[in-house]
Amino acid sequence: MDILIVEDEPEIAKLIQIALEREGFVCNWCADGLTALQAFPQQQPDVIILDLMLPGLDGLEVCARIRQKPGVKDPYILMLTAKGEEIDRVIGLSTGADDYLVKPFSPTELVARVRALLRRSLRHGGQHLIYQTQHFVVNVDQRTATRQLEVGDTEVLDLTTLEFNLLATFISQPGRVWNRTQLIDKLWGDNFFGDERVVDTHVARLRKKIEPDSANPTFVKTVIGVGYKFEDLATT
Repeated sequence: MDILIVEDEPEIAKLIQIALEREGFVCNWCADGLTALQAFPQQQPDVIILDLMLPGLDGLEVCARIRQKPGVKDPYILMLTAKGEEIDRVIGLSTGADDYLVKPFSPTELVARVRALLRRSLRHGGQHLIYQTQHFVVNVDQRTATRQLEVGDTEVLDLTTLEFNLLATFISQPGRVWNRTQLIDKLWGDNFFGDERVVDTHVARLRKKIEPDSANPTFVKTVIGVGYKFEDLATT
């Protein structure tokens, strides 16, 4: 597995690199956001460890740009920051980060977070499943998703790995109400670290890609005080 470290402090970058290479990961290092954006298309990392406070382009901007133009691989992004305020955590996750780690941190915790991220893509592995409703087809094995809003008008959805898994979870049981804890267990497993509200962030991002009007969702409905449910007629 390839990991891109984006960190402007050489001592911290070296500590991260040593900890991860000891576990068998292949690491590359960039000291600023612009260099990372230039390196990303060529390196196609599986995970990006991204510092929030970078010279030039900060981590939020780098994260947002990577999510706007994903490459062959859609990497998991673990954001690092010296700040611990709640608002920074929420902003970081809203730009597309998958997890958040506050400095100072232990190398053991960092490795655990990286492994937890990589396990997410394996939760549907090996299954030959196709979920289909009136407007959506999700092929879990091929990891493709399409939407049809008008007869003969089919759109291939450009989803991140997490967005795809979230849609697959919803569409697997239309009408089921999922609370945040259940979605976290389904998508992240037992090694989730972070705020449960990360679910709301990724639901909002999914809505922007699948809803005709994300402000008034047709498919992913909020169940007040409980969680979310997916509504669309299942095909037989």
